[in-house]
Amino acid sequence: MNNLFMLRRILPLYHNRSKISLTLLSSSSSSSSKAIYSRMKGLIDSKQYEKALSIFDQESHLCKDIEINMALKACINLKDYQRGMNIQKKLSQNSLENPYIQTTLIQFYMQFDDTNNASRLFSAITNKSNYIYVAMFKGLISNNMSITVLDLFDEIKIQPNEATLALVFRACTRAINDRAMKTGRNILNQMPKTFLNDNILLTSAINMLMKFGDVQRAEDLFKIIKKKDIITYGAMMKGYVENSMSDKALDLFEQISLNLDSVIYTIIFNACAQLHNDRAIKIGKKLLDEMPNNYEKDNNINNSAIDMLMKFGDVKSAENLFEAMKRKDIITYGAMMKGYVENNMNEKVLDLFEQIPLSINNVIYTIIFNACAQLCNDRARQIGRKLLDEMPKKFIQNNYIYSSAIDMLMRFGDVQRAEDLFKMIEKKDSISYGIMINGCNINNEPLKSLELFEEMKESDINVDVTVLIKIIGACARIGMLSICQSVVAQIPLDLYKNRWICNSLIDMWGKAGSIKNAQEIFESIDTPDIITYTSMINAFGLNRMGLEATDLYRKISNSLHDEILYICVLNACSHSGLLYEAYSIFNEIHHKTAKIITTMIDCLSRLFLFDEAQKLIEDYETSNPPCSAMYMAILSGARNSRNSIVSEKIYERMKLLFQNEKDTLTSGSILLSNIYSSLGQHEEAQHIRLNRIKQVGKKVQPGLAWTEKDGEIAQFTAHDQSHRLSKEIYAEADRISCELTEHGHKSDSSWITRPLAETETIQSVLCSHSERLAIAFHFIQGRKPSFIQITENLRVCGDCHQATKLIAKIRQVKIVVRDANCIHHFSTNGTCSCQDHF
Repeated sequence: MNNLFMLRRILPLYHNRSKISLTLLSSSSSSSSKAIYSRMKGLIDSKQYEKALSIFDQESHLCKDIEINMALKACINLKDYQRGMNIQKKLSQNSLENPYIQTTLIQFYMQFDDTNNASRLFSAITNKSNYIYVAMFKGLISNNMSITVLDLFDEIKIQPNEATLALVFRACTRAINDRAMKTGRNILNQMPKTFLNDNILLTSAINMLMKFGDVQRAEDLFKIIKKKDIITYGAMMKGYVENSMSDKALDLFEQISLNLDSVIYTIIFNACAQLHNDRAIKIGKKLLDEMPNNYEKDNNINNSAIDMLMKFGDVKSAENLFEAMKRKDIITYGAMMKGYVENNMNEKVLDLFEQIPLSINNVIYTIIFNACAQLCNDRARQIGRKLLDEMPKKFIQNNYIYSSAIDMLMRFGDVQRAEDLFKMIEKKDSISYGIMINGCNINNEPLKSLELFEEMKESDINVDVTVLIKIIGACARIGMLSICQSVVAQIPLDLYKNRWICNSLIDMWGKAGSIKNAQEIFESIDTPDIITYTSMINAFGLNRMGLEATDLYRKISNSLHDEILYICVLNACSHSGLLYEAYSIFNEIHHKTAKIITTMIDCLSRLFLFDEAQKLIEDYETSNPPCSAMYMAILSGARNSRNSIVSEKIYERMKLLFQNEKDTLTSGSILLSNIYSSLGQHEEAQHIRLNRIKQVGKKVQPGLAWTEKDGEIAQFTAHDQSHRLSKEIYAEADRISCELTEHGHKSDSSWITRPLAETETIQSVLCSHSERLAIAFHFIQGRKPSFIQITENLRVCGDCHQATKLIAKIRQVKIVVRDANCIHHFSTNGTCSCQDHF
């Protein structure tokens, strides 16, 4: 918008002044030259540039500097570089020394990005005027060379006028670095007071200050402008929007007594989009409804209006506006597709993408990759991968596109290709690293996240708040106190007051089993927000501290209650077996979403209250489509109680209702086959298992456990032989099994969910579960630890749970195990914090 301000105001001013001077130059010309000048001027004024150049070509031997100057300007307007260069080659030395020819030549070179010729000409000019500086500065800015403007300004030998300073302000606005801020503020402090009457100059200064984030000084400048025009109002309002102060933009908008221009409409729509509150919705829709007809074909306005309506959630109105636009550009399509993504309508994004008749730009690539990442279905995988494979080479080093593509691939589970893409990025930044780290977290590879974190530090790449939050998230997934402590020690002290960091730390400490540390962070926050409360309640829930979770919930203002809070507190009740408290909270909730009801069903199913759980499903389905998560909650509870009757009934209904949800049916079949196995009904279990393999292959998530000892993070799968000390680990696991038998432990074969091989025994299979190997790892080489911590990706099996309680007692060691559901604190007295409710 800065360009728009300057084009409107500086160039007409310069053109008028130069026209007067050129007229003076022409006073000594011959009558023939005057006739040529009149004809050419008339044609140029009517934008008939080709005809004007034809006259120049025919009469070039009679043309003076003023006609040559007009011919060069015609070439600029026609964007005809070669023709302009041909004219330039014929210029005499006298013409080349004419300041008006010099100014136009600089404009001509800059128009065609020929900064070298422009710089050579500028350097050769001995008596540079402000007009020369204006042409040079404007050209450099348009060629993204704002730093060079500051270099030339430092060497300026003349007193700069208002137009020159306005361009320096614009260069500072574009550069936005320490030097630009210092230069811009120094000029503002030292310029003559008479310049404070120039609206163009002050508007440029306001733009600059707003970019610097110096809103207060911009406001002070705005106040001293006596005759504010619509461009000045636009600069202030745009600055407010850029500084996330859109309420102030609307305040100022309501004070305007001038006719609005297209820029103001765009700014206000952007402000309303940013706010999307009741006031913004009212103002934005009223402005759109009352907009004059002459703006209805303005794509900039319409694109902003579409973005605003999408932010309001008014998708239908946005679609109507889109359909009414006759000449849609790629930005229009981008606004619609971005709106669909924001409104979680990603299938519509892909529908619209397949209709685009235009060449797509970097924004469209980013939007489509984001939509595919959100969908993660077969269609999204096909479109996303094809788009990536066929992407033009010019986009290869665009970090935003590559980061979006990496995020998409990570959500597809295609970690290897995401890593290959990441390696291709030459100039990696905190955004690309953040996307990679998040992708590793999503794919349950938090150890890779920590490796990337170390790589960032070695490469001296700034670790910003966003990356730190993702690294804290990786620590939360690993759940090892020692790893968490190591990363926390690297957080700068000034970030300990950052709300997002604090909320993430509460979550991390909760998932690492350290409620004490989580509470310390929580209590250090003066005014907790809903995320803070939810993180703390979730931490209590994971650690089986349901009463503490409900106590904290009762202290939260009703105005802060939301779906996630309800889910977390009900989940805490579920893990702690607090049926009365769960019902009490559930009955208080006015708007019960599918996720809230699912959580309550989980609570009932864990307590084997299947009739009540099914009643909730029946009530929900009277006015809603069936939800597979509700059925899975009952099936999971039936697995714990080994209730084959309920399991069969639920699974058969799931096959009828959710035929297209292959992953859900696969998970359901695994639970059902495990129930049959636990009851000794191996034929039924094998039948279900073979059917599953026939339909989806052997895609069953393996049990995985990791633990940390002496700075080494060891990872184990069931029956793992990959560790370098496997021989010692298995020997120790056998010794532990013997001790367990001596202390009365009897292996529970019902937790073995597959047929035994000829060489296997019940005990050998159970004692080589991943968590048992992780425990044995801590005791090898004659060690006796006082504390062991293990994280698992699946639920702990009942036999391992009983064995771990006894190991903690026999070996007098505290053991903390976090499984897929919650955290188990095993004490040296042989008890578990879950009180066997898991």
